Amino acid sequence: MINGQHKDRLFCFIFGREENRAWTLSLYNAVQGTSYTDAEDIEITTMGDVVYMGMKNDVSFLLQWRMSIWEHQASVNLNMPVRELMYAGKLYDKYIHQKGLNIYGSKRLTLPVPKLVVFYNGTAEQEDEVILQLSDSFPQELAGESDINVRVRMLNVNSGRNKQLMAACKVLAEYAWLVEKIRELSRQMIIDEAVDQALDEMPLDYEIREFLLNNRVEVRGMCLTEYNEEEVMEMFRREAREEGIAKGREEGIEKGREEGREEGATLLGRLIKQLLAAGRTDDVNRACDDEKTRAQLYKEFGLA
Repeated sequence: MINGQHKDRLFCFIFGREENRAWTLSLYNAVQGTSYTDAEDIEITTMGDVVYMGMKNDVSFLLQWRMSIWEHQASVNLNMPVRELMYAGKLYDKYIHQKGLNIYGSKRLTLPVPKLVVFYNGTAEQEDEVILQLSDSFPQELAGESDINVRVRMLNVNSGRNKQLMAACKVLAEYAWLVEKIRELSRQMIIDEAVDQALDEMPLDYEIREFLLNNRVEVRGMCLTEYNEEEVMEMFRREAREEGIAKGREEGIEKGREEGREEGATLLGRLIKQLLAAGRTDDVNRACDDEKTRAQLYKEFGLA
């Protein structure tokens, strides 16, 4: 993966560290509408060195019988409910073993309530809050039969969004400002220079300023990780293109079949009809995808 030695993202670096539990508590209160004051009550449970099914847990912690599982996403991922479910299973397993609980006994266990949140700050336009549910991934006609559902709140934490949330958590607003500033500067200079300049331009009264300046090298490395994900994004784009090509091919074949059956069928429709009759399905695919191949096949079948 791209991360290299800097395994945290900037969001996790700010809100997921033991020494920053006051900031974690501030964000928790803003998200949950609570007013807890003692950051010492937070027990960080992030699976820092555990990669489960190729996915690393971002931030998780226990507070007053609630198990918060926070994920940061720079792109929209509609599969977060199943990912959060998998994280929750691992965290419950860890909790049960640490507390010496017996899941095979007859006495009902008391377990912390899961609170699942995704903090989104990608560039694709999103609402301030979106609810993602595991049941949305089930076949529509069977979704009502599920014995399991998972509900995840996806909060847009880009600068200018979720103003009430930002007002309730000053550190989150500062983080959003920094991300937006780095984005703006990265259009004019290379990313490491943009990070340095954004840090230098951060207002003096920002609570996170000193912490980030004291960890400038780590911050630069994390931002390089986050802003240098073109390989991953290109993989997603390639996958989308392939899906589009496959869909277009299927539609082309079906259209060709329909047009080939109609009087006055199009040239491509007649070609596909003849190729299918000859059992040359590979050539059907090639004819739909490649203009030169299509021209050659037109000549071969006397259609040119």
